[in-house]
Amino acid sequence: MSANSSMQVEGTKSPELQRGLSTMSALGLNVIGMVGIGPFVTLPLIVAAMGGPQAMLGWILGAALSLCDGMVWSELGTAYPEAGGSYSYLKHLYGERKLGRVFSFLYAWQILFSSPLSIASGCIGFSQYITFFVPNAVHPLVSAKFLGVPIVVSGQTLIAMGACAFALALLYRSILSIDKIVRWLGIAVVFTLVFIIFAGFTHFDSKIAFDFPANAFQLDSAFFMGLGAGLLVAAYDYGGYYSACFMGAEVRDPQKTIPRAVLGSVIIVGILYLLMNISVLGVLPWQELAQETGNSHARMFTMAVFMQRLYGHSAAAIIVVLIAVAALCSVFALLLGQSRIPFAAARDGNFPKWFGAIHPQLRIPHHALLWLGTITMVCCVFRLQEVITALVVIRILFQFLLQGLAVLLPKHRRERKLRGFRMPLYPLPALLALAGFLFILFSRQNFLREIRTAGIILLAGLAVYGIRFLIESRAAQPEA
Repeated sequence: MSANSSMQVEGTKSPELQRGLSTMSALGLNVIGMVGIGPFVTLPLIVAAMGGPQAMLGWILGAALSLCDGMVWSELGTAYPEAGGSYSYLKHLYGERKLGRVFSFLYAWQILFSSPLSIASGCIGFSQYITFFVPNAVHPLVSAKFLGVPIVVSGQTLIAMGACAFALALLYRSILSIDKIVRWLGIAVVFTLVFIIFAGFTHFDSKIAFDFPANAFQLDSAFFMGLGAGLLVAAYDYGGYYSACFMGAEVRDPQKTIPRAVLGSVIIVGILYLLMNISVLGVLPWQELAQETGNSHARMFTMAVFMQRLYGHSAAAIIVVLIAVAALCSVFALLLGQSRIPFAAARDGNFPKWFGAIHPQLRIPHHALLWLGTITMVCCVFRLQEVITALVVIRILFQFLLQGLAVLLPKHRRERKLRGFRMPLYPLPALLALAGFLFILFSRQNFLREIRTAGIILLAGLAVYGIRFLIESRAAQPEA
């Protein structure tokens, strides 16, 4: 019996996780995990990468890629509705005592690095927008480089760390209490997007919105490199549609809840992203967003500038507050879902036992939650652009590609006939998702740098796994 299944055995003395997350709350969790700060601070990045309003193509293809990959998550999430999501999928499908043991450990290992980067991006985005009110906070107190990566400590950094601490405190409650909080946070995030869309379309200028440059759709190397860079940003902005899968042991009726939450969140957010992109570009010329010099205010506070031009400074301040709340929502969602991954690995005996502790009253994995929150605060010293790039590449290599290949394995072909969600036109969506992620990896100029970083994490993880394996093997040998 696996550790996750044993968590549900009645009569055990130790506290266990409980299924308290409803379908609406799981959908809300995915939505707030996807939106966060992403689309509000990365819109200029994707416009600059693709060189014009054809950036909307990045949102459309990003949604299509997420929908295909969401079918992979839905199949695996309903076949193995356990804590940890990808950790459990890799373990089961690649062999619990064979490659699956190694792959699942490496996945949990990289989460110790990639998850804090992901959460820190929301914290950094939150602090970036808050500096609209306290502009002096951006001035660096300490500036340096670590392994070639810029590190900055400023008042903005301290604000980002405070955001993480606040989300951590908010998560210290039972899953039943969190279920109610998630619903309201989801409504707040969707309201923010709808408010921006409404404002843009009531002042829409199609000549500005569709002012494509002459070579916008010329299918040359520059187009595909721009598309690859744009899709990398879109992959970051759409990331989070799988948050409920990490909570597989805590959702009610996972066979229905997980597919509805995953696919529903992609459809809802994909439509909102596309409409927001068009509405903003119908007010702010894309040239203003794409330029790296000049009006940097439009690049850093895109939505504030957008709202100020329409309704004045007070409206800009209101949208800044709403976006800051959306950023905090994403930090909340990511800490909630991804803390279950090292927890699942520890309960499975494939990670230090300390991560497997459950709070006796609240019944949450509080040690794993504290670890991710603490490391996230450290990661707040990095710049947002470096965080996004490193994060997406690491996730593609350690998660999306391994899972996409797993659903093609003979073992899953047998399992999918017996239970769970079945993707339409199998295995085409999985193949399209794999192709999309490989395109993002290899279509950019500096992809080797990020792959090198992922390689270092991989080698370090293999070394740690090898040492633990030797120690456990010796401990298991009977004394002479």
